[in-house]
Formats: sequence, structure tokens, C-alpha cells
Amino acid sequence: MSQTTTFNPSESCNERNSARTPVLLVVAPGDSVYRGYCLEQVSEAYDVVVITPSPITWEDPYVIDHEVADPYNPDALLAAGQALAGRHTIAGVLTWNEVLLVATAHLAEALGVKSNSPAVMHNCRDKQVTRTLLARHGVPSARSVQVASLLEAALVAERIGYPVVLKPAGQAGSVGVIRVDAVEELPRALAFATAGAALHGGENTDVLVEEYLDGPEISVECVTQNGSTTAVAVTRKQLGFAPYFEETGHTVDGADPLLDQVAPIAAAAIRALGIDHGVQHVEMRLTATGPRIIEVNGRIGGDLIGHLVRLATGIDLPRAAADLACGATPDLSPSRIRAAGITLLYPEASGILTHHGVDEQFMDNALWLERLQWLRSPGDEIVLPPEGDVDVARAGLYVVTGYDVAKVEQRLAQTAAHITVTTLAAGELS
Repeated sequence: MSQTTTFNPSESCNERNSARTPVLLVVAPGDSVYRGYCLEQVSEAYDVVVITPSPITWEDPYVIDHEVADPYNPDALLAAGQALAGRHTIAGVLTWNEVLLVATAHLAEALGVKSNSPAVMHNCRDKQVTRTLLARHGVPSARSVQVASLLEAALVAERIGYPVVLKPAGQAGSVGVIRVDAVEELPRALAFATAGAALHGGENTDVLVEEYLDGPEISVECVTQNGSTTAVAVTRKQLGFAPYFEETGHTVDGADPLLDQVAPIAAAAIRALGIDHGVQHVEMRLTATGPRIIEVNGRIGGDLIGHLVRLATGIDLPRAAADLACGATPDLSPSRIRAAGITLLYPEASGILTHHGVDEQFMDNALWLERLQWLRSPGDEIVLPPEGDVDVARAGLYVVTGYDVAKVEQRLAQTAAHITVTTLAAGELS
């Protein structure tokens, strides 16, 4: 069981024969908590070079070279990629950063390696374009209209029927996304969505009013090669902080019977957007009229979902993404049928984190507790949604495994009973 953010392979990439090919370029590998497993797994098969916004730290054991550059600056990203290409023969370019999908596609195109086109990645990043293409190809989705004023939003919401969802068209995750149940809530909701749309990294600043899709939320983890999509797993999601859509946990069952039902819809959505290859994280709701698409993300899912897929099925999504980027055929054969789940720990109230802890005796005996990771330390401020995003709202996370999803859910709840997270409002501190 891992309790730290540090991965310790027995042999680092820097210690191996660096003449091994091919070389994979990873743009903005992220942090070790949520994306460390991705870099670790691709480094087991490829020599990895990275472009990072600051000097490498935790990435060092997994990379043979790097460039420091602002990946959100197109010119700086291109210059860094060309510098690495001048020192290595780049076989593929990859990112699992949602905001950088289009920029990474431009870089891959400039370096002459296989990639979905920037236009195709834009189809994923711009939710209004996504909705248009899904409708054109008859893929079940949500009615959606771009609005530019409160009056427009009110007219569209009245036509669609409450509840509706307001969201930025070009942001990532749940930034600026809010459910609206009545017209009286629209002014505040539009201000919230508009503020989210204006945050750094968005594809545009447009705001959409959409039909609310009622029902359980899932994602389908897919791998596409030469236009042919294989759905490898279903992730069942837990949401909180209504009327916002904060993800608080996920489970993956290697034998989920839902996979066969939703796989064709996920594949149809991927085709509609023109995606030819790569790993996709396709979100949908299981409504009374059947599964309907929320959005298509052209990268590995966040919140350790790829790690859960590997624990449950043995399928290595980061390795599959690297293989596809480098023109190889990934191995998508399941090597196990189990289940895994993650709980993302949020305290009951915003404030200063005064204590976090776990029953050590329980932890010593819970061999199925795959990892427990604290993300914040006592003394840190925790700010819950909507004011705070995941970087400042989560106190920690834990992952469990089991022979089926019922056992995983039982173990997630069992672990929660042995964990304490306490916050106090700043004014209550003595």
C-alpha cells in the first residue's frame, strides 16, 4: 500500500541504457499524486522526455531529458519540443492534460509524428462543437444552446424546460458548471458560469445552457486505433456539492455488465468527433431514455481512473496511449477481473485543516487498502466548492480493491469510518 506521492521503481530511466528507442515526448506530465502512475507506466516501455513549466522533481526517475517551458504558451511549447527533437528522435507526442490537448496536437503535427489533428482535439475541447457534431451524427446527447446574455439564457431555459445546466463551452472538468432549477436562480448561475469560462486555459469564453440529463453518471474508458474503438471499462461516479457537479469518488468493476450496453454509444461519439486514435474518457448519464453523452475527453481520465482500470482489469491505459502515440498496437487483453474504487476526501466544512488521521491498527490489517494519500497538511486552508476547486477542496484520497464492486463499496465505507478530517473556521482558532 502506498502512502506517499513518491514512486520508487527498482531501476530509474536515467540508470537504464538511454540508447533504447523509441522516445516519447510527454507534455506537462502534471503532479505525482494524480498522474505519477501515468509517467511511471509509460517509462517502463519508452524513453521519456518531458516539457514542464518548472524544473523536474518527482519526474526525474522516469525521464531521460526535459525542457522547462510554459506549455500554455504556443511559441514556448513549440520551441521546447523542437529543442528535444534536436537531441532525440521523437516517436510520439502525448499529454493527459485536458487543457493542452489542442496545443499538443499542434506540436505533434510540427514534429511530424502521428496525432489526431488540432481540429479534432478542438472538437472535444469546445462543448458546443461537440454537441453539434453529436447531433449531426445522431448520437444521443443533450440539447444545448450558446447564450450571450441573461435574457437569452432565460428564453433558452424556458424552451428546454427546467432544470437546466449552465456551463462554459471551453473549460475542463466541472469548472463553472451549475444546475439551475428555476428562473430565479439564473442570474447567479450565469455569473458563475461566465466567471468559470473566463478562467485561464479555456478554449473560449462562451457559455451554454443545456438540458439537464437525469440519472447516474458514468464514464467509458476507450482506446481507439485507426478509427476502431474498444471500450475497456466503465467507471461509476459519485457526485456531490449540488447544484455543482463535484466528483467525490469512482468505482471500476472489471466485469461490469453495463460495458456492452454503453460501448457502442461511446464509440459512436468518438467517431462523430473525428477521433482516429488515442485513449478517450467518455462521460455520459444513464437517463430514463437510455445512455446520453455529456462530453468526450481525448485523454486518460483524471482522479486515478486509469489506475483503477489497471487494478480491476490489468489493462494499462497510459501504456496504451503511449503505444498509439508511437504507432504501435496496444495490448488490451484483460489479465484480471476484479474491482477497485477511490474516495476523494472532502471535509464537512471549509476552514483551516486542524487534523487528519487514520486508525493505524485498521490500516495495518486492511491489506486491500491500496493507498491512502493526504493532499493537505494541518494548517492548510480547505475551501469547498463552489469557492474552491479540487486543488484546495480535497484533504486526501484513498483507493481500495476487491473481488467485486459490492465488496469495494463496502471497503470504501469501512475505510471512511476509520478516517478523521477536521477543519475549523479561521475565527474559531485560538
